[in-house]
Amino acid sequence: MKHTQGTTAQVFPMAAWPLIFAGLILTALTLAALTLTARPALAEGNTMNTSTLTARQRGIVPIAAFTATGDMAKLDTALREGLDAGLTISEIKEVLIQLYAYAGFPRSLNGLAAFMAVLKDRELKGIKDEPGNESGPLPAGKSRLELGTEVQTKLVGAPVKGPLYDFAPAIDQFLKEHLFADIFGRDALDWQSREIATISALASLDGTASQLRSHCRVGLNVGLSEVQLKTLAEVLAAKVGKKEAGNAATALGEVLGSR
Repeated sequence: MKHTQGTTAQVFPMAAWPLIFAGLILTALTLAALTLTARPALAEGNTMNTSTLTARQRGIVPIAAFTATGDMAKLDTALREGLDAGLTISEIKEVLIQLYAYAGFPRSLNGLAAFMAVLKDRELKGIKDEPGNESGPLPAGKSRLELGTEVQTKLVGAPVKGPLYDFAPAIDQFLKEHLFADIFGRDALDWQSREIATISALASLDGTASQLRSHCRVGLNVGLSEVQLKTLAEVLAAKVGKKEAGNAATALGEVLGSR
């Protein structure tokens, strides 16, 4: 034991200990800095990497676009690719249900029928797709108008008012009670995914530039990054078309330019 202590003293003389401690502290700080640098950027209340879209998020883009335009052949391919990318059955159903508010009941119903056919075909081939979680009940203790107003305000970032809603109060009520309470209030799909679907659908339709800009703003409000929304446009270009990609890129550019 004495020999060991003597050896230690010879290797690390007392005068060297301050330098050793300084080296250890520097190493610890360096490792901490590297950890912080490597950590993905996080949106408030969200744990997803905001540097790019995930494979699942990318899968939503063509599903929403082709449902909105009614291109059933391309929707079939998009549905299969979405499942392969990790989207659950419940998540895709939720996208297709939500889109009736933007593309109408016929396109939504056609999309759901196409999805049923895809699932049946994959089941016959022995492919087992993840069912996912069905939506739970809406929060108790609030009317649909109260819930919808709360959700709409969170999404937009401020209470929504204006001459249009004064002119037609019924549409304001429908938006709050149905779109924002009954649809966006469902928990089977997160708000970022819902906005990816909405932006992709609106970019694929004619005459929806104003709504497209609005939902680009909402996308940013719910934690999607500028990079992610630009990636969405790139996915539209690769999977859907240059026109649709241009619509999304133009709307996003106008929104970013006004911030």
